[in-house]
Parts: sequence; C-alpha cells; structure tokens
Amino acid sequence: METLGFLMDGFAVAFTPYNLMFALFGAFVGTLIGCLPGLGPANGVAILIPLAFTLGLPPETAMILLTAVYAGAMYGGRISSILLNIPGDEPAMMTCLDGYPMARNGRAADALAASAIASFTGSLIGTIGLIMLAPILARFALTFGPAEYFALFLLAFATLGGITGKNPMKTVIAATLGIMISTVGIDISTGTQRYTFNVLELYEGIDFILAIVGLFAISELLFFVEHRMGGGRDKVSVGKLSLTFKEIVSTLPSQFRGGVLGFIAGVLPGAGASLGSFISYTLEKQVLGKKGKFGEGDIRGVVAPEAGNNGASSGALVPMLTLGVPGSGTTAVLLAMLISLNITPGPLMFTQNADIVWGVIAALLIGNVLLLVLNIPMVGFFVKLLSVPPMYLLPIVTMVAFVGIYSISHSTFDLYFMVVFGVAGFFLRKLEIPLVPIILGLLLGPEMEKNLGHALVLSDGDWSILWQSGLAKGLWLVAGLGLILPYLVGPILRRRMRNAIKESPVSD
Repeated sequence: METLGFLMDGFAVAFTPYNLMFALFGAFVGTLIGCLPGLGPANGVAILIPLAFTLGLPPETAMILLTAVYAGAMYGGRISSILLNIPGDEPAMMTCLDGYPMARNGRAADALAASAIASFTGSLIGTIGLIMLAPILARFALTFGPAEYFALFLLAFATLGGITGKNPMKTVIAATLGIMISTVGIDISTGTQRYTFNVLELYEGIDFILAIVGLFAISELLFFVEHRMGGGRDKVSVGKLSLTFKEIVSTLPSQFRGGVLGFIAGVLPGAGASLGSFISYTLEKQVLGKKGKFGEGDIRGVVAPEAGNNGASSGALVPMLTLGVPGSGTTAVLLAMLISLNITPGPLMFTQNADIVWGVIAALLIGNVLLLVLNIPMVGFFVKLLSVPPMYLLPIVTMVAFVGIYSISHSTFDLYFMVVFGVAGFFLRKLEIPLVPIILGLLLGPEMEKNLGHALVLSDGDWSILWQSGLAKGLWLVAGLGLILPYLVGPILRRRMRNAIKESPVSD
C-alpha cells in the first residue's frame, strides 16, 4: 500500500500540464530519433540534455522529458527495421527478421501496428516490475557501507563487457580512460591538482555533460561527414492496416513472455535490451516450433523481440535508480543527468527525492500510453522522415547541442572542449573502442574513489575491509562472474544472432 501511495504522488507530479507537455514532447522526439538508423536512445537522450538545461527545467520535469525520449527511441527503432531492414539500434535487430518480410508481403502497416502494441505491452510489464522491485532493492541497498559500495562499483565495471559487447581489452582501456578523466581537477580531500596542466578551467574538473554530448552527438556528425550520407532513403509504401483484433489477441502470450524475459535481462547489469530482444525471439521460436513461420513474416516474430527490448529498457532503470549503477548505455546518460542536477542516485533517492523517482515512474506509464496513441496514427509521418537526407538533420542536431552547452556555462572553452571530445570519440569509434565505459568511468570514478577512501579510513588503512562482510564477498564473487561470463556467453549469443539474421530469407 505504501508503494501505491508513492505511485499516486508520482502521478500527481507527472499529470501537471507542464510535465505532461514535456512527456508528450519527449515521446514524439524520441520516436523521431529512434526511427533514424544509427542514432538510438543513448544519442537521443544525450542530445536533449543541453536542451533541458537551456530551458531551465526543474529536476523532475527534466527527468520526465529524458525518460520519455528514452522510451520513445526504443519504440522508434522498430520503424526502420520493418520498412528498410535497417535496425534503428542494436536491440531492434531481431525485429528485422520477421518485420521486413511482413513489409515485403504487403503487411507493413500491420507489422508497425503490432510492434507498437508489443512495445506498449513490454514497457508496461517492465514498468510494473520496476514499481514492484525498485523499492525492495532500495531498502536492501540501505545496508551498504563504503566497502560494499566499492564492490558494487567494481561490479558495474566488471559487467561493462556485457553492455558493450566489445573486445575485453578495449573495454578495459575505455573504462580506464573514463576513470582518469574523472580525476581531473583538485582533489577535495588533499587539495592536490591532478591532470590540470595549470589550465584554470580544469581546476573544477571536466563536466561530464560536455563529454557525453561530444562523444555521442559530435562524433556522430563526424561520421556523417566522413561517409557523406547526402541522400535520403527511398520512401516505403506502408499500405492499409488490416490487423484484426483476433490476431492481436493471439499474439498476447508472445508479448507477455517477451516482456517478462526482457525485464529480467534489463535488471541484470550488463545484459540490456539486445539480450532481451534476442532471448525473447529465440524462446518464441522454440515454443512455437513448426507452428510458426519465423523468418518469413510471422507476426509473433515481430511482437516478441519488441516486447523484449522495451521490457528491458524499463528493467535497466532498476539498478540505476536503486543502486546508482546503470544497466545500459542509455541509463548511464540518464545517471549523468541526475548527478548534474545534484541528485545522488541510490537507495536514499527514494526518500530524499521521492517526487522525482515516482514522478519518473508515473511518467513512464503515461508515456507508454502516449507512445501507443502517437505511433499508430502518425506512422505515415515517421515513414516520410526516413526519406529526409541526413545532411539536413544532423547539422540541426549539432546546432542544438552547441546552443545547449553554451547556455549551461556561457563559456567558449566548453564548446572547444566538447569538440575535442567529439574528435576523440570519432577516433575511438574508428578503433572500435566503446564509448559507454568512458562515460561510466567518468560518472562512477569519483564515487568509487570516495568510498574506497572512507573504507580505508574506517579500517585505519587495512585493505581487507573491502572483502570482510558477507555482502561484500558476494558482490566480489558476482563481479568476478560478471567479468568472465560476458566473454564466454557473449560471443555465442552474438554468433547466434548473426546466424539468425543470415538464415533469414531477406537478410540481404
């Protein structure tokens, strides 16, 4: 009952006309960003962060806006998957397998409508799971001391391989870079300058908003310039909607299974939406067996992965809100926004900033309804957007980023520094070094260092305090497994995903 009361308070926050307007705006913009191949939810949230500061939004409104963008981008990723056989982001990859064949069979409108409904179902299941699990996990996390938090941050870094799916050594390099960047400035405890090189602007450290916008948005523009993607994409004929109520009802078991599996994958640190969509599709294929025509345009092959990746997007918010440890790249960007608003994510957030936490959760439920209402009637508009040349879209996105960053600090030095991060991000991506570990290192590095210092002060310099408690030992064990398992299981899963795509009749 207590949780229900908090949720009602959250609805009171989210249902104000001001917050509702930004939830609608975020859902719409998120869908636009999600349907453009290559951008994805992490870029979408990163691009909108400067806008939130420019408008001077209150913390709860800013988080509602960005959460709506996140949810909308997860919805939008399916549009290019179904119509162009090009996933908007990695989690939407599995939707191509049956979504594109449905489009080629003249059922593009049906595939888009079914995927929108499945996205709604998956998000709804994930949000309900978030409401039930987050308070329990937050109360449990209140028992953490400095040593346990240090082990928890270690666990977050250990599971980076699952989030990025990259080479282990490259992931370690990226995380190390992020931690090094986080130490720039004056050490609060000792007053020592670190990596400042006598540059006055570096004394206060590096603003992670600069790093995020530079690494994501500016590097994306540089990739566009390099590949010169000047032309738009061919318009796709959507056709008429012929999806029947009976057909929707027949897919409900697939949607439910996908949503539950996706939520579980999202809660697990390092798993994420990609795993959620893959296991949802794979399970559905095994459950139905010869009854389904997977790879040839089976509608259940569309709804299962869509429910899975949207359930995972809500699940990834659980560790971020309760422990301060992001479960995905996009929640890492949301974590940066919380920190920049002087809000410390973690168990105390549920008591100290309950209006923000429950306002965001309520906004997720409202946003899912808004997205369902937006996506079905406005699909024609989103289809036309796919034919707009990127040479017009990306410069506008970059301009928004520059204006937003300048409005935060009114410093031209920050603009130059953002460009430096953009160029660095471009070359790191060329070297296939993931960017998410850099952001995580930048965000979690200071807290990890602070908790390590507190633990050593309490133990009078005895390092064994870091693994003395049973809880700390458990976290160290899980961190060890998290470090090893993604590199054992990850390649197998990715190989199976590639094989599934290759075996699809329309993989070309």
